[in-house]
Amino acid sequence: MAITEDVAFWSTTRQVEAIRKGEISSRELLELLIARIEKINPDLNAVITFDLEGARRLADQADAKLKDGELTGPLHGIPVTIKDALETKGLRSTGGASELHNNIPSKDAPVVAAVKEAGAIVFGKTNLPRWSGDFQSFNEMFGTTVNPWDSERVPGGSSGGAAAAVAAGLSSFEIGTDIGGSIRLPASFCGVFGHKPSWGVVPSTGYLDHEAGGTIEADVNVHGPITRSADDLEMLLEVLVRKDGPLVAALAPPPDDVTNLKVAAWLDDSFCPVDKNVLTVMDEAVTSLEDAGVTVDREARPDIDPEEASSLGLWLVSAAVVQSIPPETLEGLEVESASTTTSHRDWLVRCAEREIIRKKWAEFFDSFDAVIMPISFIPPFPHNQDGDFGTRTLICNGGERPYADLLRWTILTGMAYLPATTPPIGFDDDGLPISFQVVGPYGGDYTTIRLAGYIAELCGGYQTPP
Repeated sequence: MAITEDVAFWSTTRQVEAIRKGEISSRELLELLIARIEKINPDLNAVITFDLEGARRLADQADAKLKDGELTGPLHGIPVTIKDALETKGLRSTGGASELHNNIPSKDAPVVAAVKEAGAIVFGKTNLPRWSGDFQSFNEMFGTTVNPWDSERVPGGSSGGAAAAVAAGLSSFEIGTDIGGSIRLPASFCGVFGHKPSWGVVPSTGYLDHEAGGTIEADVNVHGPITRSADDLEMLLEVLVRKDGPLVAALAPPPDDVTNLKVAAWLDDSFCPVDKNVLTVMDEAVTSLEDAGVTVDREARPDIDPEEASSLGLWLVSAAVVQSIPPETLEGLEVESASTTTSHRDWLVRCAEREIIRKKWAEFFDSFDAVIMPISFIPPFPHNQDGDFGTRTLICNGGERPYADLLRWTILTGMAYLPATTPPIGFDDDGLPISFQVVGPYGGDYTTIRLAGYIAELCGGYQTPP
């Protein structure tokens, strides 16, 4: 078959199959994505660094190997971009910070190495905020990435360039990072799938930061896939999952039938009220799930105080980013923050408090297989680059809310190390993508991915942006 533009919007699993069957070649797919980038990226500004010569050489090699009956791995010949927060050997990797403008890593982050070993071809890097420290994606070197559904709106952050590239058919898939929602929120805002793995399941070194040089696995931070299908999430998780070394954990097998799952829906709460436009779309998606015969309890809640858990989570995030982004990024948050002077004893005390919350989550999941929760309390918002977390505000239900409230729903699950999958579930009245997070017990990643995929099927799934 002659390659057509719609191939750029296929799922990775479908692209893989087409390459293996000889319906398209790796080089043809790469050239299609390059052509789309040349056409669309000047306005979208999602992809900011390229290695096209190297990628073309590797694509030709992949095609030659396939003709000889040699298959590199499950991603043989698939061209991809990678979030610029991750070290990529021989390719400029900046973390969005001018200090690293000419940084050329000598090694790959483990997740980058994993997709390369599986046969993927990295041909570019995608935009993000400075040190991955915002819910938008702009920096002084590369400028602003816009939402592919509305250029006046943000694509989310910090994996905003990654999600925008996947949504717009500029990359087969992406690898994002998530401390406080940096996979989940961009996936939601751009109308694609994202998965935040259980903490520790996927190695998270090779993350570009201002102090540790990507050499430590920071608490809370995880690396995970951004895709156009749930099948892609599952395949990529299998590629990315830690194969050796410390923290190896066994993931629970996927459910035989998602319609037999017991699901809770926690769609709103006074601790972080949700905009009515977001709530409407989430409610309709949950209703579709109920109509399909899945048991959903809309009243069930874990036995945690969300204010307390959120505040503790923000402290733990601030402690983590002391080793990843400048701590002034979190100035203005209305919670106590960790600092470079935080003692080891303070850290141990807070971790013990977290373990109490994790236990309560585990007890909740004794009765439920998953819980559906908000990601962002508002739809994709207009570009808002003045000031920092402490000074910016957002409009929700006609009133002003602190910008930092965007962390509240995501940190409830992130601080507890839980897996969370983001499916595209619909659009608000302005045509902007809306989503929620499907959260499961620690190690229940395949359950949340399967359930999220089923919900997406009921709601129309991934849609091509205008």
